[in-house]
Amino acid sequence: MTGDHQTLALLLFSVFVAITLAITTWVSRHRQGSAEEFYAGGRLFSPLENGFAIAGDYASAASFLGVPGLIVLFGYDGVLYVVGFLVGWLVVLFLVAELVRNCGRFTLADVVAARMSERPVRIAAGTSSVTVSVLYLVAQMVGAGSLVALLLGRTGGAAQAWTVIGVGALMVIYVSLGGMRATTWIQIVKAVVLLGGTVVLTVLVMVRFHGDIDRLLLTAAQHSGHGDAFLAPGLKYGGDWTARLDFISLGLALVLGTGGLPHILSRFYTVPTARAARRSAIWSIGLIGAFYLMTIVLGFGAAAIVGPEAVRGSNAAGNTAVPLLALNLGGGADSTGGTVLFAVVAAVAFATILAVVAGITLASSASVAHDLYASLRRRSGRQRGEVAVARVAAVGIGVVAIGLGLLARDLNVAFLVGLAFAVAASANLPVLLYSLFWRGFTTRGAVWAVYGGLIPALVLVVLSPVVSGSPDSLFPGVDFQFFPLQNPGIVSVPLGFLAGWLGTVTSAEPPDEAKHAETEVRSLTGAGAV
Repeated sequence: MTGDHQTLALLLFSVFVAITLAITTWVSRHRQGSAEEFYAGGRLFSPLENGFAIAGDYASAASFLGVPGLIVLFGYDGVLYVVGFLVGWLVVLFLVAELVRNCGRFTLADVVAARMSERPVRIAAGTSSVTVSVLYLVAQMVGAGSLVALLLGRTGGAAQAWTVIGVGALMVIYVSLGGMRATTWIQIVKAVVLLGGTVVLTVLVMVRFHGDIDRLLLTAAQHSGHGDAFLAPGLKYGGDWTARLDFISLGLALVLGTGGLPHILSRFYTVPTARAARRSAIWSIGLIGAFYLMTIVLGFGAAAIVGPEAVRGSNAAGNTAVPLLALNLGGGADSTGGTVLFAVVAAVAFATILAVVAGITLASSASVAHDLYASLRRRSGRQRGEVAVARVAAVGIGVVAIGLGLLARDLNVAFLVGLAFAVAASANLPVLLYSLFWRGFTTRGAVWAVYGGLIPALVLVVLSPVVSGSPDSLFPGVDFQFFPLQNPGIVSVPLGFLAGWLGTVTSAEPPDEAKHAETEVRSLTGAGAV
């Protein structure tokens, strides 16, 4: 990239960072000492505001950078990610949003602990929530690194590392100083910027092809090197049984994982009522649906205009397809329009990463403080102590995410998010659904459901081609691959549900009927909800 690209993109980065830091500074002047202020922003946001914030939290670097990149490389099979992300929201809307808002206060563990022995349940749920959050954070760090590598060229390795460190530092500042209120407003600003930038690019792609979708798709197929196979299923997930099972596993993880993502569930606590939570989910579905439909156009547009070879030459995982598309749509690398549009898109993507990592860091630090720390220390003034621990936890989580982000920098960000979804669907969703809908569910069942999904998911990822045994793995020079699938969902999700059932039926502890009745009434009516 030329010096003009670097200067303009860095200027726009700086503008967004300055705006978000100003929001954080302004919010930090208000009282942030109470847990309700820090974790839930005082529950003061309207459904529209929270809907935009959810869209800003959910539409991550995996969506803006990773999904179009997968479409460029694999055509129809890349669109499967879009379908999974969208359908997953139906699970949230119909099974999770309103009930979680009624039953909990700040975290997923609140819902489960409402009718169980608190300490073991909070430790288990807090551990799984932090694990999912760190995996999700890694994808955002990889997206940040890909942007900088494109901006500064192949010689920008040191700058790439420093950028990942900078993103980690910023997310710690956002969470530590501003809490949920600052994070929410950052996500709202980011959602508006992201949707605006995506609309502009989509319109430019359609103008290039005179509004003819058929022409766009046929041109993409011609430039793909795969011909008509580019527009048909099977380019990535066809062929042998392993690839087909990988597709089923990925779909299961994407559809069920959304309902177990800690940073998404925590957003429903920022509105005053369950009805507002449900309306927030409806607003977010509209915004997210429009965004994902446009990413399909961007993916096929990048395949038709830029071409898979150019995208692979820039980034083997396809993470730079959209910035390269913007460069071409603006007139090319040597044009003013190309420079401006590339810089705008790079800044939008960077803003996306900053906003999402802030939301994930807040959710994971809340799990550390409200679930893990609070389970081990019971004393007066615990809420104020929790907030201090949450701020410290944000630093620790940031350090871990930076290290893993540098390690996984050559993997596709949408693929990495698929792994986080698999762990969320395996460990968090079973215990959440059992707690809400199974009268006989017990504490042992809850703990077994979490660990019975979490441990197999992580072990299978470690033993999969993602980590070793292939040229594209994290450690290509070694081979301890024993599990053939890249996504563990098809095995780990059923194991999570099975472990929860087995732990319950073998439990000597009878279920607490009174607590279940109280939870059921509260979840369905909102009576007694905080």
